Amino acid sequence: MKADARRDEIADYIMQAGQARIEDLVAHFGVSRMTIHRHVDRLAHQGVLRKLHGTVTVQPSGLYESAFRYRETVGKAEKAALARAALAQVEPGQAVMLDDSTTGAALADLLAGVRPLTVITNGLVSTNRLIDIDEIEVLCLGGTYHRTFNAFIGLTTERAVAALRANVFFCSASAVEGGTAFIQDAQVTKVKQAMMAAASRRILLLDSSKFGKVALNVFAELTAFDVVLATDRLADTVRADLLARGVPLSITRTGRTS
Repeated sequence: MKADARRDEIADYIMQAGQARIEDLVAHFGVSRMTIHRHVDRLAHQGVLRKLHGTVTVQPSGLYESAFRYRETVGKAEKAALARAALAQVEPGQAVMLDDSTTGAALADLLAGVRPLTVITNGLVSTNRLIDIDEIEVLCLGGTYHRTFNAFIGLTTERAVAALRANVFFCSASAVEGGTAFIQDAQVTKVKQAMMAAASRRILLLDSSKFGKVALNVFAELTAFDVVLATDRLADTVRADLLARGVPLSITRTGRTS
């Protein structure tokens, strides 16, 4: 088997399991420890996986974001509900800005229903989903491509954003504690902050897993957004706290049965 194909298999296995020990990978794939270490080291260098004390993981931490491919498999029902609610905030003829989040990509899937539009994004997934749709003009922000985020980030991206103006910006965050949104990566944080500054309206999309956590970099205060969209899976105590802080919270239904 070619090395790239083997690495894809290892990445897929870890993404399904969340994490695994090196010994588990050796047993599962029937190859030597040296081979597994070589593949895992390469995937870690690409930002797809993390290797910590003999354990390989895709789980995020306060310092590291998980890979886009993994994040896209998590919380699909909530992200779909947030995307539907966000779509109601879009009007034909607008310039819409999307960040590199998986929730932003879920919204990109729906934008064909509100045309014509100009869509500005640094996310490669959103770009690819929109480029062939009539009456949607896609402006893909350049910059340094980062595999973990499947997006363009860095100074070039920030400068491109600063030259533009959008009617509305949709984004997500890695974590929320109290009234503050956080992001693990400093460069991603700067791009999102530049996007906020370049938009007339700012809408934050948060699934319930983001709350009660922190990450390394402060992104923004929740009161800096025009709307903070969350789902009905958000705990009542968290809801009450956010409203008491003056956060412009809007709750959308996920359609859950329990």
